[in-house]
Amino acid sequence: MDSFVASVITLALVMDGFGNIPLFITALKKVSPERRKSVLLRELIIALFIMLVFLFLGRWFLHAFGIHEYSLSIAGGIILFIISVKMVFEGLEDPQDDPKEDEPFIVPLAIPLVAGPATLSMVMITSAQQPNKLITVGAILAASLINSLILMAAFPASRLLGKRGLIAVERLTGMILVLMSVNMVMSGIADFMRL
Repeated sequence: MDSFVASVITLALVMDGFGNIPLFITALKKVSPERRKSVLLRELIIALFIMLVFLFLGRWFLHAFGIHEYSLSIAGGIILFIISVKMVFEGLEDPQDDPKEDEPFIVPLAIPLVAGPATLSMVMITSAQQPNKLITVGAILAASLINSLILMAAFPASRLLGKRGLIAVERLTGMILVLMSVNMVMSGIADFMRL
């Protein structure tokens, strides 16, 4: 149960729903208000599908390319660290203002904002460390639900929090992710040293 809760919390934080609110708002600004929720839901389902594929093929991927679990942990920690430091120090960034189409499809919402490198690395790490796939599937579904609820409330939340509030939430999430990324790297190093 503790590993399930830890996985849900970790995945939800890595998906960074609060940090993605301003990016989703900007990406969906040109989409008609009546279509926004359906587009957002479609993108979240695509991201969930990608995460589940990585869950079931993650172990095969590691073995096929000769990647050790500690290497994945260290690499995932480094990626997570870079993303989290960017969140802490750079604040809000807008995606490109001139998308080719008004309605985004897969990029940039599903990939890389929800199912980005850090999230997919975390899914693969969880897959490699957790023998019971049902627990990991449940964690991914629960974290995706949390992320979906946050992002579905993106437009009302942006009006409530304001730009400064969104920056504060994103930086707080970034600080938590910095700590988690250092822990991932240290765990990978510890696993390597035990060989």
